[in-house]
Amino acid sequence: MRTQKLVRKLAFLCWSVLLISCSKGTTISPTVPVIPSATSDPAQYGTPFTEVPDAANATVYQVNMRAFSAQGNFKGVIARLDSIKALGANVVYLMPIYPVGKLKAFDSPYAIQDYMAVNPELGTLADLRALVDGAHARRMAVVLDWVANHTAWDHPWITAHKDWYQQDAAGNIKNPPLGWTDVAQLNFANASMKAAMIQAMRYWVFQANIDGYRIDYADGPTYEFLTEAVSSLNSISTHKLLLIAEGSNKTYYFQAGFPLRYGFDFLNTMKDIFAKRSSVKLLDNLNEANYANAPAGARMLRYTSNHDINSSEGTPQELFNGQQGAMAAFVVAAYMRGTPMIYNGQEVGFPTRLPFMGARRTIDWSLNPAVTKEYKSILRFRNTSDAVRNGALTSYSSDDVCAFTKIVGNEKVMVLVNLRNTAINYQVPTSLVNSPWLNALSGQPLTMTTQLNLQPYQYLILRN
Repeated sequence: MRTQKLVRKLAFLCWSVLLISCSKGTTISPTVPVIPSATSDPAQYGTPFTEVPDAANATVYQVNMRAFSAQGNFKGVIARLDSIKALGANVVYLMPIYPVGKLKAFDSPYAIQDYMAVNPELGTLADLRALVDGAHARRMAVVLDWVANHTAWDHPWITAHKDWYQQDAAGNIKNPPLGWTDVAQLNFANASMKAAMIQAMRYWVFQANIDGYRIDYADGPTYEFLTEAVSSLNSISTHKLLLIAEGSNKTYYFQAGFPLRYGFDFLNTMKDIFAKRSSVKLLDNLNEANYANAPAGARMLRYTSNHDINSSEGTPQELFNGQQGAMAAFVVAAYMRGTPMIYNGQEVGFPTRLPFMGARRTIDWSLNPAVTKEYKSILRFRNTSDAVRNGALTSYSSDDVCAFTKIVGNEKVMVLVNLRNTAINYQVPTSLVNSPWLNALSGQPLTMTTQLNLQPYQYLILRN
């Protein structure tokens, strides 16, 4: 820890000298971003990971460390890295690892007290490095949560750089417009703040050898900041980084350089299909909207649970009418036209919500081994099928059944998912009648007839 503190002090001194020179000189305009330089980066820890997946080939696993183990720390995650790997994930996404603010606080890990320190609740820098090393040894990348829009009220910037925050007419620092009173809104018109933020993001790439970021509430920071941050991170030539934008903007993030964008609208559409019996064909409209003008390698990150949804709205079983419905929804998320994310606990069908602030609740990993086996089976085929991950999509959906083919080269996959809690007779399109298939999960042959009777929430994954 002494080495860590020394590195951080040196970085802070270098940064302070840069700020002083900016304030005294005339060579750098306050309206021009102060671009972090490589000389400000700490020495590289470890060997950069060379197997970070492209967006299309990723399977993301979100870890809420406060619920993941009885210890509630990095070591608890390290102990289960083999299980995460066996599930089929190749990206481990950690919720914020930084010290949590105490002033005006709600115990939220998204109220960051220091961007360049490890939360002692979770362990030490050495523990974080051990987690990253362990993931890399298992051919998994590690992505950190980054809260760029705001800080805790006891972050050092509050007193040292008040102008780095938005202020009202009386000079009081503002909360974010969404009414989050435990955090202070940063000022993205301030070039020095943006440069310090980007330097802190670079810090963990070198200091812990991490492989990317999930940007929390990416709707908050400006487009200019996001493009500067992405550009700076991608300029680290020794690393391939996976960057995820958690934002609702329809076009922003792909244009800014993020290969993955959160599928808020996918989850909302699925909830409407299940709760309101909306037409399954809405998914076709959604795909068209999500991928309009998107780069070829860009993907929507689709999920049936995450820390926000789980804690505030319910588990997948609550949202999708039981475990069968939850599995049917996940097949669509993983196979139709997105990159899947799994939230810890859903792979054992954990039946209760997992808070990420306040009272703790620990996942019981012994629950429902059959559910775990089913998730593994679904992800195993996805990970081995280029058609599922990268194939051209043709939809044959009805109002009740999500049906589509994915084709790349000579490989063809067909997926049919009944999204109703009743048996449905699906009318097979004429072009597919009498075509021979194999069940991709069981290996059993199937010849497509004019109709398929699908039981409640039944899904079929077929390959040629």
